[in-house]
Amino acid sequence: MVLIAATVCTKSGKALVSRQFVEMTKARIEGLLAAFPKLMTGGRQHTFVETESVRYVYQPLDKLYMLLITTKASNILEDLETLRLFSRVVPEYCSQLTEAEVLNQAFNLLFAFDEIVALGYRESVNLAQVRSFVEMDSHEEKIYQAVRQTQEREAANRMRERAKELQRERLEAAKRGQPPRSQMSFGSSGGFGSSSMSSSQVAEAVAEKIPTTPARDTRPATRSAMKLGSRGTDTESFVSRLRSEGDAVAQPAAAASAERPPAANTKDVHLRFEERLNLTAGRDGDIQSFELSGLLTLRITNEQFGRIHVHVDNKDPRPLQLQTHPNVDKEQFRSSGVIGLKQPQRPFPLNSDVGVLKWRLAAATDDKPPLSVNCWPSEGANGGCDVNIEYELEHDHLALTDLHINIPLPAGNIQVVVHQWEGSYTQKGRSLVWSIPLVNHQQKTGSLEFTVTPAIPNDFFPLNVTWSSETSLALLTATKVTQAEDGSPVDFSHEVSFHPDKYEIV
Repeated sequence: MVLIAATVCTKSGKALVSRQFVEMTKARIEGLLAAFPKLMTGGRQHTFVETESVRYVYQPLDKLYMLLITTKASNILEDLETLRLFSRVVPEYCSQLTEAEVLNQAFNLLFAFDEIVALGYRESVNLAQVRSFVEMDSHEEKIYQAVRQTQEREAANRMRERAKELQRERLEAAKRGQPPRSQMSFGSSGGFGSSSMSSSQVAEAVAEKIPTTPARDTRPATRSAMKLGSRGTDTESFVSRLRSEGDAVAQPAAAASAERPPAANTKDVHLRFEERLNLTAGRDGDIQSFELSGLLTLRITNEQFGRIHVHVDNKDPRPLQLQTHPNVDKEQFRSSGVIGLKQPQRPFPLNSDVGVLKWRLAAATDDKPPLSVNCWPSEGANGGCDVNIEYELEHDHLALTDLHINIPLPAGNIQVVVHQWEGSYTQKGRSLVWSIPLVNHQQKTGSLEFTVTPAIPNDFFPLNVTWSSETSLALLTATKVTQAEDGSPVDFSHEVSFHPDKYEIV
């Protein structure tokens, strides 16, 4: 097909959002749009209408029209299929099908239109892919922003320390009756210009240039614990190196894992296993994309446990990609599963969440997802659909809490009747949310049956699934923690977090 333009217009022919896909003058497009309402014949149900040169394919959206202008040589079946996708995209971004809402969402609609059609030809995409492409964010940008915020905080801390040092020099010089050294050199080295500024004025000037940042844990760490870098970078801290290498951006919203508050009832040595899953599955159960990423962080709050070994047991039969931090002894981990520093005389940092081990798993298409979700919509009476949805836990060692399956509903005035369910359900706008408090090996399956009128089977995709879990998908566990010097056991606590970033059935 050759698609000339896609337009959301009123019934009078006023174009609200219009995207042109081929080379054509503005006057020509405006003329084609102006001719559309004149070709409509009252009292008849239309799908398309033709002129000598073009074909208008349209679908009503309440008081608006979704209109495609194509050449007459295009395939009418392809035209209708494309129109149907456009008609689903508009309600996806417009909560109400009104002129004001369409104008408000004009840019999102135009971006979505460009994902569907390129140079007049339909792209092979579905609604879930269009949404993903339009909302796509950049992982590199997140890392850049996180590292930049960390650098700003460290620069601010250095400026504060410098201001305190100048204040101490001034007080010591006053006691000796001598002018402080900093007053003679600060104008050139500190960059504030005047050599006659008092230390209090310097501190105020520094404070004005320091960006506002969240409060950090200010408990002091020993100097030896903060010098795990190379010989030429003694002033660089272990935590700073972790951040600069991107390990501390596993929590982008917090910008650094060191900012995470410790969990309740934690001990002096605390381990945190965190896993995230991105999965897209087809309607017949096939896995289209699967990526599991995990991070083990270590937090020590007592300096007597700074030099320790963490013993990790990997019982996962799948090919996990394991990566230790550069300051961790890789050979020791490969041979015996022990996480310890290359330089055993140096301790781990205190009061900071330090990422020591990462893992990743990209499953093959024949692997089982943690939770299989099957949706079976079938056409029923009176133009409606009977929908059966069932889930099943595929890994018995998992326990999922607060499971929510978000099922899209068709636009317009619809009637939803639920016949059978486990857990609970609620209708929120254009979606039905099915909630189950707990899924484990004892209660691993559940089903939901409902009827929607009017509807067609494709209206109920994609499904989105969320949960929280204190069990991990990868079979990695910490068996014990010991002192590096004598191997004596160290009491420790641990926590596990496993949740999906994206879990879709398309």
